[in-house]
Amino acid sequence: MGEGKYGNLLKDLDIEVFTLDMEASKIRLKHLFTLYSLIQRIKPDIIQTWMYHADFLGGIISRLAGFKNIVWGVHNTTLEKSKSKKLTIIIAKINSIISKFIPRKIIYCAEKSKEAQESIGFDQTKGVIVRNGYNTDDFYPNREYSEQFCKELNIKGEDFIIGHVGRYDPHKDYPNLISSLSILKKENIKFLLIMVGTNLDNSNIDLKSLILKYELDDYIKLLGRRDDIPIVMNGFDSFVLSSSAEAFPNVLAEAMACGTPCISTDVGDTAYIVGESGWIIEAQNPTLLAEAIKCAYFEKMENNEEWQNKQYTARKKIVEDLSIEKMVNSYNKVWNENKELYK
Repeated sequence: MGEGKYGNLLKDLDIEVFTLDMEASKIRLKHLFTLYSLIQRIKPDIIQTWMYHADFLGGIISRLAGFKNIVWGVHNTTLEKSKSKKLTIIIAKINSIISKFIPRKIIYCAEKSKEAQESIGFDQTKGVIVRNGYNTDDFYPNREYSEQFCKELNIKGEDFIIGHVGRYDPHKDYPNLISSLSILKKENIKFLLIMVGTNLDNSNIDLKSLILKYELDDYIKLLGRRDDIPIVMNGFDSFVLSSSAEAFPNVLAEAMACGTPCISTDVGDTAYIVGESGWIIEAQNPTLLAEAIKCAYFEKMENNEEWQNKQYTARKKIVEDLSIEKMVNSYNKVWNENKELYK
């Protein structure tokens, strides 16, 4: 498509950027020819494609252009007919067949993602796991950020601030989250849920209807999309992820890098990310989700030492295991492995 938000960032680093300027879900022959021509003219050392559709188109066009050093990137776990687009499911199944001869390697961001794709036929000899990495210089504990966020939203000190950052998507399972909060309301837990992200705003009729159904309008703030996520993550007491499917959710790691303990459903590699620093519960179970949030609430209110330990452990996990430097080194290792054989 277009340059999006990253085009100018890349250009500022003197990186040349090309775009095909496709419209969403509309592929024209001229776009494919432009890609073919670019590959032949640039003669790249490697082509790294990203997600199913790009893996499919980029992989095939690259091979037609006489290029073999192709690495796919796959970040999906489950493909459900009720929640995934029909075309995406079809392309994933085609990719499972052509994975035998198109890519040199397939990079998965999560162990569960690798397992899921190989179960539908992706080449098991090519899979490599490179977990996402995070810039802990941008995401870090900052009391001023926390105070700034609370002041902006006029948050009361006695409320337990539950945070969520994401986009409105069936896999996020917001009915699970909202239902769990209705349980907390009945038990007189003082909480406030703050939701940040694309379509998580008051114009979302379906989400607003769900909130009103459980009479939680006074307990939830919908802020929509924001660009100050490090400030937002510092403003939460605890971060919650209620998804029915994920691969390697960045938001958990970003929250943890800010020292914010997380509560998450056991999907994708969330258990690996959260570890001992938070709470992992089974998906699609609002009762268990409510219990986990309650545990976090009482631990913060009654056991400050244990809560501080969780904050420290969360940050430590990201710094030691999921740094951006570690991710970059892993990508470079895959890209440079046997590359001479594919020229």
